[in-house]
Amino acid sequence: MSKQYRIFTSFAIEAVRLRDFLVQQGRDERSPFSFVDMSVKEPWDSAWKTKCRTKIRGCDGVIGIVTSNTARAEGQLWELRCAYDEGKPVLLIYGHRDGRPGSLPDPINGRRVLNWTWANIANFLDRL
Repeated sequence: MSKQYRIFTSFAIEAVRLRDFLVQQGRDERSPFSFVDMSVKEPWDSAWKTKCRTKIRGCDGVIGIVTSNTARAEGQLWELRCAYDEGKPVLLIYGHRDGRPGSLPDPINGRRVLNWTWANIANFLDRL
C-alpha cells in the first residue's frame, strides 16, 4: 500500500486508548495498513462542529470505533452523521470483542459493524 490515507477516527472519549492503539497499529511495520490520523485530539470551543466538519471533508474516509460508550457519546454520533452527510466512506469497527453494545444508536443502527482486524481495516483503505 503506497498511498498514505487521511483518516478521521471517531470514538467516544472514554475510548481514547483504543484510538491510540489503532494509530499505533498503523505504524507497526508488520501492519498491512497505514494512515494519517485526523481525529480530534483536544476539546474545541463552541465552534467545534464547524472545525470538525472541515477536518472530515479533508479526509479520505472515517473509522468509527464502536463501544458500549458510543450510545452516550454525542460528539462521536455527530461526527458519524457528519461523515455520512459529507459522503465519506465510513468503516465501523467494534472496539472490543466482548462487551459489545446491546443496541446501536442512530446513525450506526442498521449499518454493518465489523470486528477490529488488520484485514478489515486494510480492505477498507484499499477501497478508498
